Amino acid sequence: MAKNYDALAKTIIEDVGGKDNVISVVHCTTRLRFKLKDEKKANDDALKDTDGVVTVVKAGGQYQVVIGNEVADVYDAILKAGGFSGGGQVADDDLEDSNMSLMDKAIDLISGIFTPILGPMAAAGMIKGLTAMCASFGWLLQNSGTYQVLYAIGDGFFYFLPLILAITSAKKFKVDRFTAITIGAAMCYPAMVAMNSSKKVLFDIFNGTFLHSQVHATFLGIPIISMNYTSTVIPIILAVWFASIIEKWCKKWIPTVVKTFLVPFVTLLIVVPLTFLIIGPIATWIGNALAAMTSAIYGFSPVLAGVLLGGFWQVFVIFGVHWGFVAVMMSNVAAMGYDQILGLSLGASFAQIGVVLAILLQTKDQKLKGIALPAFISGIFGVTEPAIYGVTLPRKKPFILSCIAAGVGGGVIGFFGTRMYMMGGMGIFSIPATIGPKSGVDMSVYGLMIAMAVSFVLGFVLQIALGKKSVDAAYDEKQAKAVQEVANQADAIAKAAPSLVSNTDLNVSTELVSPLDGELLPLSEVKDEVFSSGAMGEGVAIAPSQGVLHAPADGRVVMTFPTGHAIGMKTKDGTEILMHIGMDTVNLQGKGFETLVAKGDEVKAGDELVKFDIDEIHAAGYVVTTPIVVTNSKDYEKVSVVRQGEVKVGQEILDLEGATEKETSTNENPQMA
Repeated sequence: MAKNYDALAKTIIEDVGGKDNVISVVHCTTRLRFKLKDEKKANDDALKDTDGVVTVVKAGGQYQVVIGNEVADVYDAILKAGGFSGGGQVADDDLEDSNMSLMDKAIDLISGIFTPILGPMAAAGMIKGLTAMCASFGWLLQNSGTYQVLYAIGDGFFYFLPLILAITSAKKFKVDRFTAITIGAAMCYPAMVAMNSSKKVLFDIFNGTFLHSQVHATFLGIPIISMNYTSTVIPIILAVWFASIIEKWCKKWIPTVVKTFLVPFVTLLIVVPLTFLIIGPIATWIGNALAAMTSAIYGFSPVLAGVLLGGFWQVFVIFGVHWGFVAVMMSNVAAMGYDQILGLSLGASFAQIGVVLAILLQTKDQKLKGIALPAFISGIFGVTEPAIYGVTLPRKKPFILSCIAAGVGGGVIGFFGTRMYMMGGMGIFSIPATIGPKSGVDMSVYGLMIAMAVSFVLGFVLQIALGKKSVDAAYDEKQAKAVQEVANQADAIAKAAPSLVSNTDLNVSTELVSPLDGELLPLSEVKDEVFSSGAMGEGVAIAPSQGVLHAPADGRVVMTFPTGHAIGMKTKDGTEILMHIGMDTVNLQGKGFETLVAKGDEVKAGDELVKFDIDEIHAAGYVVTTPIVVTNSKDYEKVSVVRQGEVKVGQEILDLEGATEKETSTNENPQMA
């Protein structure tokens, strides 16, 4: 992918319907997430065919353009090219989600709240897990200053999670962020946390159930059902949602002159007490109910639960519903101190990259290799979108095989009873999150490693054994079509001008000079089988250093393209030549090209034919290596490359050995023999 993202950004904006069609754009780990006014204006096919774009996905009310690991750089270029303000978002009142289904709205809500914090959350989880591992192996003492500092880095994020979620929830529910933070701070206030563990108990409720709670104090005579809100998820989200309703009501009725302080004053006085009295307890009970339900499913058969969740996890990722499991996982950790469900999916990324590695070895498609290698690397660290959307899902069968391998891996994880004690990193970085604070590195952790290895190996083996035919099916069809198109071009060159020499078995011997300044390359090194195979004829390629294509001999222009990327000639000696500037540059639709001649023009060797902007072509993600192909090579005894390395315009590069002038003359006039 090109390192200059400006051209890619302009193309993406144009193909999503223009900047006027964009309501907002954000990005996650691998995707640009657009909200569009009208998705019908977006050109899906054009985007999918754009170099630098893996694929397009429509889910959760979003138009998602999958980029891969370089999404942050492309996002910055998108903001610059589109002139989007406010971190890439337009005014909130332009947002229209009435056409979103209830499921889409739920996915959009959960992803919007959790996506911004995934990076720091994963980092904190990894630090916490690694610190626990060091203590487990005796490398650090738990009473040492080093341990305390490292554990504070990791655990601090999760302890004060309500404050962090208050920020993202405030953005999603359109609440003043500092008002939301104040609500979260009250929930984590040390005195309120201490109240929950106070020995003074007024009375108990729901004894003997998972809803069991104690009352330690009252507010204006109303019992406060004690809960510990540190590290919790659902209570703060519901509290900020309720605050959005109260704040909106306050803004409507409170005079403008005193809104600045009276709106948060009234909002906090209403929301915080009701959070402790009603919202918090109900939200906590919801979390406990989810924990009880998922534990019951897991308890029925850990292996079966692993097979099902592992096998369908990548499907959940495609539709965005995996966020629901993330929310349940964090709720379970808050309620029980661990989660047994989300960990069942940890083999999926390794099943995916096992299949991708096999495809990398099986494919002949250089573009697919270019996508598969970085997808394999990112998949090791749990980022599988490039692998799913760019490699396996378009070919269907490899994706199914990866799901099978992931299901087996999930079953192994369930068998070993692996638990997650925090939200850690992804891929190999998820391992520290499964190290228990008390149990340390036990068989459940080793079981996860075994499951990862099983998923990877099984994915690789299944693809090698069963998936090869699906790897290059579309590529082979495209190549056949491309061969036919170039064959048609070559045929057009032959038919476009009347024969300029006699109709003998061989054309007269001649030579061609370089049409470009640059480096000569064997035709076999061109990254396109149509040319490198020699199917279109023999010749040579040039990596140009100057953006001007010249005539390689005297003759006539017999074919030009509106896109300017190729030109055909027939020389005065009957040589039919196709010069193709770059690979797949037809996709630029003429951008960066200027054709200086027209069909039928007579030209001399060295005359300028096409000007092209090398930098602009490179910026769009294309190479400019130019094949110079003699499409009627069969009319010559031998086509020889007579120079190597750097070459200048006008220097001889090809020697075409055919009939001598005497032989040609004799064949034309047999009575003179």
